[in-house]
Amino acid sequence: MANTLLEVQGLKVAYGGIQAVKGVSFEVKEGELVSLIGANGAGKTTTLKAITGTQPPAGGEIRYLGKSIKGQGSWDLVKQGLVMVPEGRGTFTRMTITENLQMGAFVRNDNEIESDIEKVFTIFPRLKERRNQLAGTMSGGEQQMLAMGRALMAKPKVLLLDEPSMGLSPIMVDKIFEVVADIHGRGTTILLVEQNASRALGLANRGYVMDSGEVTMSGEAKSLLDDPRVRAAYLGE
Repeated sequence: MANTLLEVQGLKVAYGGIQAVKGVSFEVKEGELVSLIGANGAGKTTTLKAITGTQPPAGGEIRYLGKSIKGQGSWDLVKQGLVMVPEGRGTFTRMTITENLQMGAFVRNDNEIESDIEKVFTIFPRLKERRNQLAGTMSGGEQQMLAMGRALMAKPKVLLLDEPSMGLSPIMVDKIFEVVADIHGRGTTILLVEQNASRALGLANRGYVMDSGEVTMSGEAKSLLDDPRVRAAYLGE
């Protein structure tokens, strides 16, 4: 049986008097691609922020590699292999593509950084073509690729992707999901947060549905994709 790499139990997160996440529980096992789906405002991004130390939880437990990580900063978590690609990409716009990738390896101290940049370029050939271009001059889809490539440079054990398809053209959405499948196929464990329920569940092993700060459904991805409640709420059927 695969090891559980990330476990969230009874997570609560509040912004002032508003409770955005209300006792959420889920797990991600080694080698899985798990999708967390739900409408805008369901609490998905807030959940990721709590996991990665950028938003303090109000309650519950977060365990990574079998140990509690509550209170740890993002810097320490990245060094341990828990890496997030944030919503909105967040590239260093005045740096080149290559410099952005080098920044992704900032926590590393080994001799394989340059070879790993070349590995990223095999996943994202478009980045290789433009390796000396400033990130801020790229399209949204290209910056999303760069943000994902930068995260891979940290050698993640668990990669958290927050709304990677948001704001992209249909053609670029197709490309991004192809890349997510490729990264997973190469052995990276992924927690994918997405509003595009059909595409997210189509890639995933398992899924969780969030609504108003709570997990309302969970199960094998195909079962969720075939569930009439999911199809009615998120696929317009």
